[in-house]
Amino acid sequence: MEPVRIATWNVNSVKQRLPRLLPWLDERRPDVVCLQETKLADDAFAELLHDELAARSYEVAAHGEAAWNGVAILSRVGLDDVVAGLPGGPGFPHPEARAVSATCGGIRVVSVYVPNGRAPGSEHYEYKLAWLASLRDLVAGGPQEVVVCGDMNIAPTDDDVFDPEAYEGHTHVTAPEREALAELQALGLHDVVRDRWPGERVFSYWDYRAGMFHQDLGMRIDLILAGAPVAERVRAAWIDRQARKGKGPSDHAPVIVDLDEAPDGHIGPVVPPPSRPVVRRGAKTLPQTRE
Repeated sequence: MEPVRIATWNVNSVKQRLPRLLPWLDERRPDVVCLQETKLADDAFAELLHDELAARSYEVAAHGEAAWNGVAILSRVGLDDVVAGLPGGPGFPHPEARAVSATCGGIRVVSVYVPNGRAPGSEHYEYKLAWLASLRDLVAGGPQEVVVCGDMNIAPTDDDVFDPEAYEGHTHVTAPEREALAELQALGLHDVVRDRWPGERVFSYWDYRAGMFHQDLGMRIDLILAGAPVAERVRAAWIDRQARKGKGPSDHAPVIVDLDEAPDGHIGPVVPPPSRPVVRRGAKTLPQTRE
């Protein structure tokens, strides 16, 4: 098999992020890219990006809606059997553009933007759990050669947030959400970044407010979950913290996995600032709790 680089990135508006997305594609040269929060209807996505992506040899499967949500898969290794959405999945109240899947280079790729959930116990929260159950059903009915990529809006464990106390009472860390994610992984999916960097301070999202990124006060909610035949091919798994720096970034960083060979060598995960800030538990609160 040819080496493959797979990446996932919540761009938080592909239109706003275009000046960063295209240079990033040229620099990192991923073969398969899963995007989330594109925030564009399919025709607008094609109008904005078709020529630029075609020039880079990408085929595109987009499933979007104007202003909200939206997912896509870009592939230079084939794009077959595209399915938009979660067949039979829940809506709120109507189905949202939160999933798209396709076969790329012999791997079933699923790009997902899991509902946020907003507040534990709310209708949005129950929708999130139902949506995750539907995602599990989709993956269970597919091949073992699968990767589920995207913004899961769940930190798998307390190790995946800067301070568990700061998140008490919030979504993303509750037991039912984590149990739903664990049930998905129980199908045989490997969290390849955490498998590669056990015990490391590894984040993929930092709130725009309150200098959270510069203090490295983040959480790891963007995951690449790989079936065993794919996980066995992983040679590097890392988070591209560089893409979160500078002017006009997304609040998420891309996650990158190299199969069969690592063209950039042994790249580490998110690297904290040189001071490696260690936050005393309870010393920091989330920006939304201070408003």
